[in-house]
Amino acid sequence: MRVVLMYKNFIFDLYGTLVDIKTNESRKAFWEKLALFYSYNGAAYNYSELKKTYLKEVKEELKANTKTKYPDIRLSLVFEKLYENKGVKADKETVNQTMKLFRVLSVDYIRLYPGVIELLKELKSKDRKVFMLSNGQREFTVPELKLLGIYNYFDGLYSSSDIEICKPDKAFFDYLIEKERLNRQETIFIGNDDKCDAEGSAAASLDCVYIHSNLSRNVTEVNSKYQIWDGDVNKIINYI
Repeated sequence: MRVVLMYKNFIFDLYGTLVDIKTNESRKAFWEKLALFYSYNGAAYNYSELKKTYLKEVKEELKANTKTKYPDIRLSLVFEKLYENKGVKADKETVNQTMKLFRVLSVDYIRLYPGVIELLKELKSKDRKVFMLSNGQREFTVPELKLLGIYNYFDGLYSSSDIEICKPDKAFFDYLIEKERLNRQETIFIGNDDKCDAEGSAAASLDCVYIHSNLSRNVTEVNSKYQIWDGDVNKIINYI
């Protein structure tokens, strides 16, 4: 099939759309290892105290963010606070390494969906602009994009932690559109979430490709111009 590209700008969700990931932060061993790392850095915690304090700090940060119905936080501030609670002034590098360990310990697997690299290569070969708009922490997504070999395909990366606003709030979509000076009629969003991606992009006046993946909610109807229900990333290029 001949590829015909109608859009100039392609904004992708990340997890569940391009990247298949499974994380688990509930294991006792997870918190034991993280508590040990904090203790190695002078902030002595046992696993239960660390877990309880972490969840409390996250809850308080989210509650304090009143600028949106869909708040996010800069998780780095929580990790820094966990050191401060024990009288330790952690530098930026220590906080960053703590965040990386947190993520590594939580990941059961992370991998690209089949066809992702081929899709991104095709878009870049046609001089299309490619962006990421993801609910998540930049400190997690950037290393993972590099790990998976797709970092260099993107012209811009936007994480919800950047402005502490999550999809489906249209303000997050507008932030990217306005910062990159994109024409909405020339821009399409691709994502796997019926609410965050499909409804959010619609609110921002963007066309959308909804792709139903293993990480999507159990829905049978979605308000999206294009729909792929078998999770086949290879079909995205044919819908646009």
